Amino acid sequence: MFLKRFQLGLIHVAVAMTLVPINSTLNRVMIKELAISATLVAILASLPYLFAPIQVAIGSYSDHHPILGFRRTPYILVGLVLCVLGVLVSPQVAFLMAKNFPLGLLAGLLAFGAWGMGYNLSAVSYLSLASELSGENGRGKTIATMWFMMITSIILTAIGLSRMVDPYTPEALIRAFGYVAGSALILGLLGLIRLEPRASASSTASESYTVKQMTSAITANPVARVFFIYLLLLLAAILGQDVLLEPFGAEAFGMTVTQTTRITSIWGTFVLLAIIVAGFLEGRVSKRLVAQLGNTGALLGFIVIVISGIFLSKHVFYTGVTLLGIGTGLSTVANLSLMFDLTVPGMVGLYIGAWGFSNALSRLTGSILGGVVRDVVTQATGVALSGYLVVFSIEALMLLIAAIMLYRIDVNAFQKQVHEPSYVEKVALAAE
Repeated sequence: MFLKRFQLGLIHVAVAMTLVPINSTLNRVMIKELAISATLVAILASLPYLFAPIQVAIGSYSDHHPILGFRRTPYILVGLVLCVLGVLVSPQVAFLMAKNFPLGLLAGLLAFGAWGMGYNLSAVSYLSLASELSGENGRGKTIATMWFMMITSIILTAIGLSRMVDPYTPEALIRAFGYVAGSALILGLLGLIRLEPRASASSTASESYTVKQMTSAITANPVARVFFIYLLLLLAAILGQDVLLEPFGAEAFGMTVTQTTRITSIWGTFVLLAIIVAGFLEGRVSKRLVAQLGNTGALLGFIVIVISGIFLSKHVFYTGVTLLGIGTGLSTVANLSLMFDLTVPGMVGLYIGAWGFSNALSRLTGSILGGVVRDVVTQATGVALSGYLVVFSIEALMLLIAAIMLYRIDVNAFQKQVHEPSYVEKVALAAE
């Protein structure tokens, strides 16, 4: 099973690698060097999350429509190819947008749209395959392996990109994106080789769910409602900074493209270390406490980043990035554990789909909100730096609200609510 987990990790790595150059390098070039609206950049970079609801339909369709006897592999392959093509052409599209905006915007929607569609197509398929191959008892180890490999790949990709674009030129950027796209395709193909067993004609597909069913599952349980909003605020704050952190480094401290690209590797390193620490704390400390430590660390990270912008201190900025990475790592592991606790036997897919939808919606909300606020405040004040500081302050406030909401999330109350009949049901049972 170790080989299967490693192959699943390679596919996860391949898809994650295609996110890094767009979210960590191209966004900075588009906003700073090409002076493209941060709102537009945020929308383009958020297309994978805008398309996220189609994951429900893709998962259901692939359950019941195998291709050549395979339920997941063909969909993963098509998604991976779309991701690779999107990364390959995205820098040319960015430069075209700066020269001929209408034509560049049309090409950008197609390129980023292909990347976003590919992300959703592949992600839901390989996560479903991971669940099927691992079995209930092995899912934890599979998730840990895939996540560890993904974070490591993000760090290495960011380091590689920073070196390939030093010194920065448009040609160097296009070449670097080509190397990342090629590497992602090769790793993904290696991961797919003989991974999925051919489905037999008599095998049954897993139960499928609709967006309406997921919505009902969330709204019917008070704890589930709170957790959904909690995740939305938490992840919108922590992950919504992806589009703006590197342009902020360029604006506030005059960092080069190479230097800002390294921010992702620094952040990722501390995320990875925090994940290891959180894994050690698992079972020794309550999940809620670890989650709150992570939330607080990320909150402090944003406050320190705002302070670095006020005093224009690069050292303080790196301290903030470090705190943000530690907080993200601790929060990720603890909240993933909470997420799995907030499921119902026989309906795991339904609730995991709901929490995954909250994740995607939060990324979309955080990125677009960040871009819009940055642009509006910059236009109002005439100072670009003020836009970033307001966004980071809002994200700190969102984390504070999320930290307060965490105290209202009770796993035991959730399980009791799920298994206990409602008041109406009790009256009906009594009447019988």
